[in-house]
Amino acid sequence: MASQSMEVVAKALEQQVLHSARMVEEQLDAELEKLERMDEDELELLKERRLEALKKAQKQKQEWISKGHGEYREIPSERDFFAEVKESKSVVCHFYRDSTFRCKILDKHLAVLAKKHLETKFIKLNVEKAPFLTERLRIKVIPTLALVKDGKTKDYVVGFTDLGNTDEFPTEMLEWRLGCSNIINYSGNLLEPPTIGQKSGSKFTKVEKKTIRGKGYDSDSESDDD
Repeated sequence: MASQSMEVVAKALEQQVLHSARMVEEQLDAELEKLERMDEDELELLKERRLEALKKAQKQKQEWISKGHGEYREIPSERDFFAEVKESKSVVCHFYRDSTFRCKILDKHLAVLAKKHLETKFIKLNVEKAPFLTERLRIKVIPTLALVKDGKTKDYVVGFTDLGNTDEFPTEMLEWRLGCSNIINYSGNLLEPPTIGQKSGSKFTKVEKKTIRGKGYDSDSESDDD
């Protein structure tokens, strides 16, 4: 009785696979037939449209580069911040401090993503040179990434909490987190973050109170001596 049931299931699966394969084959045949029916004028029009799309993409790329996209760079003051976010649709700004070790870790990942995602501008700003801006944006933990869309701060990545709470997170984890905020064009699965191979004994966040120009800031680094 059990063997008969298994045989029925196997036949049903076989029929389903054959049906799926037949559908794919029919779709391919339809596409090939459509191409064969195209005359020279239609093919030429298709080529022109593709060429126009390529030209448009290249023009957009050059425009981004002219605005400072494609490289991760430091801006000198908070006044420059407003000019930078005004001219670009999507901006990631790293609020950092020289003495915070985790800021250096972020620098490495942001430099990689800046080259990969030309559609977004990647900049950094020393909090010691931006007391007004850090207070206005309510930045209390260093490092913090401010994610700016159309001139408005839409989201923050505060410390490493969203990145697996470890110093050894991969660049893909940060890329995924930025994709969740729609600040970059992310092609992966937003529902599942990249897997982190976490070593045993990994350290986690220890918050320490710091002061900058009389303002209180929390450090997300495990050590600020580096």
